[in-house]
Amino acid sequence: MAMATVDGMSIAYEVIGERTGNGRFWSITPGGRFSKDTAGVRELAQALAAEGHQALIWDRPNCGESDVRFTGSSESAMQADILAGLLTQLNMTPAVIAGGSGGSRVSLLTATRHPEVAEGLAMWWISGGTYCLMSLGVHYCGGSIQTAWTGGMEAVAALPEWAEVIERNPGNRQRFLDQNRDEFIETFDRWMLTYCPCGDELVPGVPDGEARGLQTPTLVFRSGVSDAHHTRKTSEDLASLIPNATLVEPPWPDTEWNDRGKEREAGTGGLFDNWPALAPTLMEWATVSIPK
Repeated sequence: MAMATVDGMSIAYEVIGERTGNGRFWSITPGGRFSKDTAGVRELAQALAAEGHQALIWDRPNCGESDVRFTGSSESAMQADILAGLLTQLNMTPAVIAGGSGGSRVSLLTATRHPEVAEGLAMWWISGGTYCLMSLGVHYCGGSIQTAWTGGMEAVAALPEWAEVIERNPGNRQRFLDQNRDEFIETFDRWMLTYCPCGDELVPGVPDGEARGLQTPTLVFRSGVSDAHHTRKTSEDLASLIPNATLVEPPWPDTEWNDRGKEREAGTGGLFDNWPALAPTLMEWATVSIPK
């Protein structure tokens, strides 16, 4: 595992492969608060590397072995800024910025906020729809807000949702304790509000006007009809918003998200297990759509 210091934060990352021939730089960002070590993430990077590409996998702030941070207009925007800084520091720009679920949101924000680092953008499982977005606000922020109100920062640091980042980066516990409780609540209130399914933001934190102005070649994998968390309409609408977007079918059945969720609950698999199957479509699209 390698560590980089970006904007004063320690960020865990791994670079997989060496560029050869017409190889490109790629970044891969998982969803949720899952780490780069989640099954399927490294394997996708390895599939790209096998064809002469170089891929970055990384732990976002508040994930895995990286530091926690509670700043920014939203958690995803803060993570996008760090990704742009990390790619720049590693001399891996411009890159194809790719990710799924929460990672698709971070990738889109990276491309809109820092277009100079992105030669391409690829997204799948794009979170959207009223049910999903309201659920995400509660999932990412609700428990920490409630616990901070009733128990203070010691109790927040003891929440199961933060156990991994403290276990893998013990200094993070003190970073929680150093937070002013009221400022922490204010930050998480702001982050939670970002998920409000209202206004002109199809994707939280990205005004539709910014999506329409994005000139980066973009690949959008269509979401499944059965997926209530990443609705098909969200993927189709986003592909319509972005001028240079291509909408394609994913390499898995309509029920993929639900199937992976059931396997994760049963302890027989993970959410991202089939991500390596994306590699052929990603590479073919990049060859055709992104000038060298």
